[in-house]
Amino acid sequence: METLFVILIGAVAAILANQNIAVFNDGLRPIVSEHIDGSLKRRELGLTAFAMSFGLVIGFGIPFTLSASIILIHSILLGTDIIGLLTPKNKWGTPVAAIVGGLYGWGLLTGLEGFVKLFEYLPVNFLEPLGEVGTPVVVTFMAFPALAVAMQFSVKKGILTFAAAALVRQLAVLVNEQGLLTIGDNVISLNQEGMALIVGMIFLFAYAMREKAEEGSSVDLASVFSEKVLRIKKNVVYFMIIGALIAGATNLLLMAGDPISLNLLAEGKQTDAGIAAAARAIGFIPLVASTAIATGVYSPVGFTLIFVVGLFSPNVWLAVIIGAAVIFAEVMLLSYIAKFLDKYPGVRNSGENIRSAMTKLLEVALLIGGANAANMIAPGFGFFFIAGFYLLNEAAGRPIVRMAVGPMGAIAVGVIVNILVLLGVMNIPQ
Repeated sequence: METLFVILIGAVAAILANQNIAVFNDGLRPIVSEHIDGSLKRRELGLTAFAMSFGLVIGFGIPFTLSASIILIHSILLGTDIIGLLTPKNKWGTPVAAIVGGLYGWGLLTGLEGFVKLFEYLPVNFLEPLGEVGTPVVVTFMAFPALAVAMQFSVKKGILTFAAAALVRQLAVLVNEQGLLTIGDNVISLNQEGMALIVGMIFLFAYAMREKAEEGSSVDLASVFSEKVLRIKKNVVYFMIIGALIAGATNLLLMAGDPISLNLLAEGKQTDAGIAAAARAIGFIPLVASTAIATGVYSPVGFTLIFVVGLFSPNVWLAVIIGAAVIFAEVMLLSYIAKFLDKYPGVRNSGENIRSAMTKLLEVALLIGGANAANMIAPGFGFFFIAGFYLLNEAAGRPIVRMAVGPMGAIAVGVIVNILVLLGVMNIPQ
């Protein structure tokens, strides 16, 4: 039964990513949204997902999984993000994604140590630095409400929004460092980017709500957030399925949602692991909820409360039922928030500015991330290559969308450096 749970989780998560319904990587959610809007081609989306997630799978998810013999959720769902988005979204691509995703889950159970070691045989193992591509995305994404405010209302209000978001972010860092929020003996760690994002969104909504409807305008104008959440809501059955599976697998102690609860589980402290998982979920709700409402793309683990369900349920079947119910309630909550926001004409009118702000921000974040990753692979040459790649792409009329230049450039640097080292014309970068 344990193997079946993990195989099904891998298969369903790969299908959700393939269908652009849900991805685990927080930074990928707005990028998938760009693909849905037609701004990013499938091939570029797949390569970006690979560049953003594969280093994290190898460098973060799998080492924790191997160390505790419990699957860290990052190792399976970051992998299924890549599998689902690299596979074409068509009548044969989706079944292939499901099969490969299921096999990937099975492989995690049976051991991927040998697979990880394969990359160590490369002259320059560039997978860990490749994880840097996605690092700026989540951090910089919190700035998009400020940019949207500046574009729709005024630069002055945009600066005020940005300053407030930055202040709250730093306050969240201080709260985390001082350990001011606790549940029992467990410290609640606030997600600082999530807190900053929610403050920026509050400012955006506050300005937008003050905008009065033009006389004679219809209340049936196309809504912004309801459309996004409606897309999530119509797939709620899939979320209930994967929520049930993950809650069940957690109850069977097959997987954990974060390194802290994973290590506590490995020590046999299931109650402490459940409390730690609850503390983490509280801190991440703002980030998951706000990115879901803004992008229309959800997380396969929702607010991560399904891990808490799995750890505190008395048996696996109760965990399955409660896990499905909890993620259903999460999606319904998003729906009510979105409907409330869409009652205001200013919020509806902000839709185009929000899309433009997100696109501009992702272009900058992925270029920075790609340049950092490329320079970690090959110091000096990395910055040179990314700068040249970007400028030549611009001069050529942008055959590759700006958003994909950084991730594709970083992958190219990794491949080129390995070829040059193999040919003996370059020393291994230190």
